[in-house]
Amino acid sequence: MADKPVRADKATAVAELSEQFRSSQATVLTEYRGLTVAQITKLRRALGKETTYAVAKNTLAKRAAADAGIRGLDELFTGPTALAFVSGDVVTAAKGLRDFARTNPALVIKGGVFEGKAMSAAEVTRLADLESREVLLARLAGAMKANLSKAAALFQAPLSKTARLVAALQEKREKEAAG
Repeated sequence: MADKPVRADKATAVAELSEQFRSSQATVLTEYRGLTVAQITKLRRALGKETTYAVAKNTLAKRAAADAGIRGLDELFTGPTALAFVSGDVVTAAKGLRDFARTNPALVIKGGVFEGKAMSAAEVTRLADLESREVLLARLAGAMKANLSKAAALFQAPLSKTARLVAALQEKREKEAAG
């Protein structure tokens, strides 16, 4: 009988993790062996409000991932595992994890899942090397603005040439009529 509350707690934990897997844009699995509580707290702050960093038991996390329909992560659930559930910009979260791991080698990025597909640690790092969503949108807006300016100049050029031509023709007619 003493096992029942524990099983209920485990079922609740699996259900919560499954929901986080489903509702997140991406999830990054890390190994945190050797990090202090203060370092983990610092990492959580660095990741921001749109990323939840949670330590999880491998068996429960593996079951939750399977319940959420995520495949290909089973081999990553070894050693002490913490999960970064990203609900915001995935690139920003990946950069935060990568940069923290550079200064704190005890944090090891194992891999993750993005858009329902398993990713290796190298793919998470490549994701971190991309520009953030805001930077990409700013570049796109800049490129569009530049192209619109060029287009406006192209459209205005024939109009100004036509206006000058009409003015010249009108001048010529006036001279012919006067002369």
